[in-house]
Amino acid sequence: MSIFKAYDIRGVYPGEINEELVYKIGRAYVLKFNPKKVTVGRDMRTSSPALFEALVKGITDQGCNVTDIGLVSTPMMYFSVWNFGFDGGLIVSASHNPSQYNGVKMVRAESVPIGGDTGIYEIEKMISNLPELPAEKGSVEKLDVFTPYLEHCLKYTDLSNLKRFRIVADTANSMGGPISAEFFKKLDCEFIHLFPELDGSFPNHEANPLKEENMKALQASVKEKAADIGIGFDGDADRCGFVDEKGGIIPSDLITALVAEALLQEKKGIKIMFDVRCSRIVEDIIKENGGIPGRCKVGHSLIKAQMREEKAYFAGELSSHFYLSEDHYAEAPFFVVLKLLELMTLKNKPLSELIQPLRKYSQSGEINSKVEEKERKMKELAEHFKDAKVNWLDGVTVEYDDWWCNVRPSNTEPYLRLNLEANTKELMEKKRDEVLSLIRST
Repeated sequence: MSIFKAYDIRGVYPGEINEELVYKIGRAYVLKFNPKKVTVGRDMRTSSPALFEALVKGITDQGCNVTDIGLVSTPMMYFSVWNFGFDGGLIVSASHNPSQYNGVKMVRAESVPIGGDTGIYEIEKMISNLPELPAEKGSVEKLDVFTPYLEHCLKYTDLSNLKRFRIVADTANSMGGPISAEFFKKLDCEFIHLFPELDGSFPNHEANPLKEENMKALQASVKEKAADIGIGFDGDADRCGFVDEKGGIIPSDLITALVAEALLQEKKGIKIMFDVRCSRIVEDIIKENGGIPGRCKVGHSLIKAQMREEKAYFAGELSSHFYLSEDHYAEAPFFVVLKLLELMTLKNKPLSELIQPLRKYSQSGEINSKVEEKERKMKELAEHFKDAKVNWLDGVTVEYDDWWCNVRPSNTEPYLRLNLEANTKELMEKKRDEVLSLIRST
């Protein structure tokens, strides 16, 4: 299986990804996009310093200047590119993957992401046949983006209007640690920080808030400390999951709906997007508050492109990515944190009470089925439910008045992924079993 994926480059170190390969990726990136100056950062993984050096050497050997931004989160890398006017940016990171993994995420000028069809697959082909090196090498200099990024995040709202909250953040020994420590220090809040030390071996748990087992320490701390909110960051801090004051995990589509409601009080008529797996409540809330809803594909590079094209203001993904047009369509986790605190202040209600009205529908959660002929099976589903509203934005979605489902193919494995929602639990279970039997039939 290739490490060159639809959204980034990622594999096990050193067997699948190593210094030699990353050096070639750096060279191919410059050959493909012809940048003059780029920023390069890295995360805290044990293999990241060596891969970072190889990447910088590849880029500079190919004649491009590098600005070393050091240990950063992925949103900080994005910020460095669009805020300071660089031609592109790269970060050595494997995001939420376990410690043996590493990878590279890349953007062009204005932090436009590079995905499979916009450069990654081409770079994969280029690395096996690179030309001779140019005579002139690029230079390396350093830049502190931490302070300007922190200042930027603190401008999302008027901090003086916020109530004094007790907040727990679990940064999982990852890149959310340093920035969270300083960010929450600037708020008038009581801050409890779990696992703040950078440690690429992830000694406490994986840095993936989508897995419930990784949220247990956060849930326990929120309840033990009687906190108002818990926030769990992933490895490169471009995703954040939330826990209410009772320790309950809040699905990210409901967070999107809540933020949409808050935004539409200030900005009437804006377009807000959500991926094809998200609950129907997100669309309901956007429409009820005078906004324009828009469904989008799954995956950060695809969503950002669609947001740009359709001029959306905000977007949320079920995987806990939240995107903001004012941040050049990049992930803006601290924007979402402040919006929630703002809403809790304004309505003077705990988070669980704000979320409760949004728990209107019954969801199956994502269910994977091994299917070799994915396209054929999706066409069979579309034919079986041909009396429904059917669309092919990302996989196949069938919609009825009282239930709907989306079936998407995995980009890298022989799996179809089902997400189904209905007006009642009984109908959800009935339709879930019906659709699964169709998917799994031979």
